[in-house]
Amino acid sequence: MNLQCLAEIAGRYTARPQVARVITEEWCAREMYCPACTSNRLMQSKANTPAFDFACPVCGQHFQLKSSKNWSTGEIPDAGYEAMIRAIRTDQAPNLLVMQYSAEWTVANMLLVPRMFFTESIIKKRNPLSPQARRAGWVGCNILLREIPDDGRIAVVSGGQAMGVKQVRAEFSRISGLSELSPGLRGWTVDLLRIIRRLGRRRFSLAELYEFETELRGLHPQNRHIRPKIRQQLQILRDIGVISFDSPGKYCIRDERGA
Repeated sequence: MNLQCLAEIAGRYTARPQVARVITEEWCAREMYCPACTSNRLMQSKANTPAFDFACPVCGQHFQLKSSKNWSTGEIPDAGYEAMIRAIRTDQAPNLLVMQYSAEWTVANMLLVPRMFFTESIIKKRNPLSPQARRAGWVGCNILLREIPDDGRIAVVSGGQAMGVKQVRAEFSRISGLSELSPGLRGWTVDLLRIIRRLGRRRFSLAELYEFETELRGLHPQNRHIRPKIRQQLQILRDIGVISFDSPGKYCIRDERGA
């Protein structure tokens, strides 16, 4: 992966903000690989294709690229709120690539958010555009990256250094079992995984998770049986290989090697 060739691509354009997307998309088409399979390239979609920018020619995974000079792991702007919620509910959200490029046109950071981690709880509705705006009344959204568990924020480039392809693919594979869940059930699973990660250690207990009952009820007000749901989600996380059961009421997060 050549992080510096972004400058070579940028040299062919007048460096205006409106062409930054064209430059970063061309870099992605030249240098980015598929994290979900063995393909070493992604195919750029046709101009104005809604919802995604790239597709893997081998496994068909879709990817959307968001690029900026600024770097925020807190939240980033996205498109229409209703369209994003609809994509999540119908399991059509693409994988997300978040790129930061430097003033010298090198790739400084790139984060991969697998599509399985797009849940309604990480989408923040923005205020409608004012009546004076060209698209008056339109409602956009922000993606709350900070609300995604570490498992769903995979570094592809960090501090100007490309991560190993095998490492990125191993991290993607580790959580790929989430894709087998329905979008509604997956939302619960990801929300509980986020809470588990917030505990900050590999080993944890069921009693500790019960302390987040109020928070989970707020995220899923339609569910009145929070504790049984927590236990169900722990079983799912075990079945897809993210955690293991140590003893009754005691659990452990499995690392990237499945240890």
